[in-house]
Amino acid sequence: MASVQVVNVSLPSLPSGWSADKDFKAVGALSGATQRNVEPVGPHFLAHARRKRHHRTFSEDERLQAQQNVKKTEEEEDDDISEDEDPMMLNREAKDWKSQDHYAVLGLTRYRWRATPEQIKRAHRKKVLRHHPDKKAASGQRDENDSFFKCIQIATELLLDPARRRQFDSVDEAAEVDAPSKKQASGSKFYKAWGATFEAEGRFSLKQPVPQFGDENSTQEHVENFYNFWYNFDSWRTFEYLDEDVPDDGESRDQKRHTEKKNANARRKRKNEDVARLRTLVDEVLAQDERIKKFRQQARAGKDAKRKAKEDEAIRLKEEKERKKAEEEEAKKNAEETAKAEREKNKKAKEAAKNAAKKNKRVLKGSVKDVNYFADGEASAKQVDSVLTDVDLIMGKIDVDELAALAEKLTIAGKDGGAVKAAYTAEAKRLVDAGKLKDGEVKVFA
Repeated sequence: MASVQVVNVSLPSLPSGWSADKDFKAVGALSGATQRNVEPVGPHFLAHARRKRHHRTFSEDERLQAQQNVKKTEEEEDDDISEDEDPMMLNREAKDWKSQDHYAVLGLTRYRWRATPEQIKRAHRKKVLRHHPDKKAASGQRDENDSFFKCIQIATELLLDPARRRQFDSVDEAAEVDAPSKKQASGSKFYKAWGATFEAEGRFSLKQPVPQFGDENSTQEHVENFYNFWYNFDSWRTFEYLDEDVPDDGESRDQKRHTEKKNANARRKRKNEDVARLRTLVDEVLAQDERIKKFRQQARAGKDAKRKAKEDEAIRLKEEKERKKAEEEEAKKNAEETAKAEREKNKKAKEAAKNAAKKNKRVLKGSVKDVNYFADGEASAKQVDSVLTDVDLIMGKIDVDELAALAEKLTIAGKDGGAVKAAYTAEAKRLVDAGKLKDGEVKVFA
């Protein structure tokens, strides 16, 4: 490192006639002077130090630096974009540029359509340093043929032009990946083999990113999206690069139009053939894809399960309906039997009540007969008729329960005429009080 030097700088003197009061208006105060150490740095100082150290002139140092830069450029990333050159390719004529492999000319065959513009520029720089006519002349090579150098220039210009490069990539057969055979795509190799094929085809897609082929664990949604994408594939692939050269303007105009029309038809035909080829490719892999078979089996199993569940539900509803119908019929039958039993019971009860009422009526009529119709001697017909009339009147106004109660009282009274008459009299009074008999309606038991 250079030693520290102190630089003393004197301020210039003021111009004559200058006045601070007239020409200058101070708005602040100057800070105090500070002493700083200045060190030489930067590429220019390093170049100066290099020349001093090696005792070189400017021209000698620049020449040696240029040689080192060339060597560094040739050696940097040698494994990245450096390939062995084919002797046949070195002898290629520049006029046949349309049939040459532009990526091979620049040593980029491992990258092809994936090569970045920066890689193309670096590859061009390395090729130029190696094949430039001046470089060959400097190394003692007397070959005056610079055709391959022209091929390098043509390849670089084409690949750095996005439109022309896309035309070349569209028909780059060396970038094609053939569909794998059944043997190559058997078993676990199926997904890897076909994945590489579709990755190569995906470079032509207008829609990016392109769905991956996936593996045996891919979901049904992923697989369906993949096949939907490829069955609706939108390709930018064109075939202008294969066009027949159109004649110059000096040629016949009709010949020029004929050639342009011929090229358009050829492009359209190649486009249709490419679409059909890709559709056939997708059909082929779809027929071999075990995931599709698995999803279809699962779908069938799901449909079978739904159908069985539906059938089971129909059977259940039918059985439920039949069971409900049987229960309703059983309930109806039981209700009918219960109603019948109730009717019979009521009938028997009515008959019993009717019989009891008849018996009780006989008791009532027999009670007055047993006491001789309340007569001291032989009862006259009138007396008998009056008593029985009152008895009938009372029996007509009371219900079966009241009849039974009265019959019980009369049974207890027995042949005691006074008790029998008292029982009738009390019942007649109760009926009069209840409004069932009119006062004075009964004669004997009033």
